[in-house]
Amino acid sequence: MLFTPFRPITAPSVIGLVDANNFYVSCERVFAPRLEGKPVVVLSNNDGCVVARSNEVKALGIAMGTPVHAIRALIRQHHIQVYSSNY
Repeated sequence: MLFTPFRPITAPSVIGLVDANNFYVSCERVFAPRLEGKPVVVLSNNDGCVVARSNEVKALGIAMGTPVHAIRALIRQHHIQVYSSNY
């Protein structure tokens, strides 16, 4: 009787990268559909900087990483909804 040692079948490694538009804003909108179409930002840990912006906020020229204290006037003026990150 011929014995063949077990050889695991190995597949080549695959790495995937997924990028979602306005990801954290999209997550907030899943749980609060009333936010659809409204300007929304999600802030970093300790609510320091903008880490996600809706298209409405991007149109206002607010950049990624902007400190929230620098845009307080814009937040009030444009009724921007502000959320803490939840990751």
